[in-house]
Amino acid sequence: MNKLGVAMIGISCWFVGGNAMGQMDSIVDGVAGVRLVSRQFSFTEGASVDRRGNVFFTDQPNNKIWEYDVKGRLSLFLDSAGRSNGMYFDPKGWLVTCADEKDQLWAISPDKKIRVLLRDFGGQLFNGPNDLWIDARDGIYFTDPYYQRPYWTRTKPDLDGEKVYYLAPGASQPRVAAADVVKPNGIVGTPDGKYLYVADIGAGKTYKYTIGADGMLTGRELFVSQGSDGMTLDERGDVYLTGDGVTVYDPSGQQIAHIPVPEKWTANLCFGGRDKKTLFITASEGIYILRMRVKGVE
Repeated sequence: MNKLGVAMIGISCWFVGGNAMGQMDSIVDGVAGVRLVSRQFSFTEGASVDRRGNVFFTDQPNNKIWEYDVKGRLSLFLDSAGRSNGMYFDPKGWLVTCADEKDQLWAISPDKKIRVLLRDFGGQLFNGPNDLWIDARDGIYFTDPYYQRPYWTRTKPDLDGEKVYYLAPGASQPRVAAADVVKPNGIVGTPDGKYLYVADIGAGKTYKYTIGADGMLTGRELFVSQGSDGMTLDERGDVYLTGDGVTVYDPSGQQIAHIPVPEKWTANLCFGGRDKKTLFITASEGIYILRMRVKGVE
C-alpha cells in the first residue's frame, strides 16, 4: 500500500444489545470493518463535508487542512490553517473553523480567502473554540473548552468557565448559550433545528438541549452517560460519538453499535461521498472510511 492508498483493517464491528445485530446491519453496509485511507498525519480532527460530499479535515499539530474528495483523492487544501480544530460548512459554502492558534473563529471561502469571524469575547480571549455546528439561519454554535496548547504563550484562561456559545447571524459578538457544562467538546444539531447535542467530555456525559426561537438553549436532558470528542447524526436520528472508536446510539439513547478503530483515540467523524453514505473517521495519526446503509444529515 502506498501512502495515499486504501487498505483493509483486519477488524470487524462488534455489537451490543439483544437485537443489536439487526440494528447494526441496518446502518453498516457489511461487517468488514473500517478501511484505512492514510496514516501520514500527526493528529487528525475536524471532519466536515461540503455539499458535493467532499470531506475536509485538519492535521492540527502540522497546522494544515486536507481534503478527501468524492473520487477518493487526498490533497492539501490549506497550509497555515490557524491550528484549526472543529470545522463545519455554512449555507454559503464557506468552511467555518475553530482556529485556536489565536482562539478565533474563521470562515474560509472556496477560493481560500480567510475572514476572522470572532477574535475575542468582550475583549478577553476565548479558551480555545473546539467544535461547532451551524443552523439553517447561519447561526453558529460552538464549544469553548480550555486545553493548554504548546503554541500558546498564556498558561491559564481569560474567561471564567468553559461554555457553549451562539453567534447569531449578523452579530459581532456571541451569547452564552449554555453554561451548565464542565468541559464541552463535540456538538451537533438536528436538521429541523429543534435540538442540539452537546458532549460534556469533562463530565463524561452527552446532553440534548431544546433550541429556542432566539437560538438560546433550554431544557437540558441527559442523553447518554458518555462524553465525546466529535459527533455526527444519520438520517434516522442516530447519534455517533467518538473516543474509543465510534459508539452509535439511537434517538432514545440506546446503544446500538460500537465500531472499533485501530488508533489510540478517535477524534471526529462525518458522512461523506456523493451519496453521503461513507462514514469518514479522523483518528490519531490516520483517517478511515466505512460504507454505511444510512446517510448523514450534515
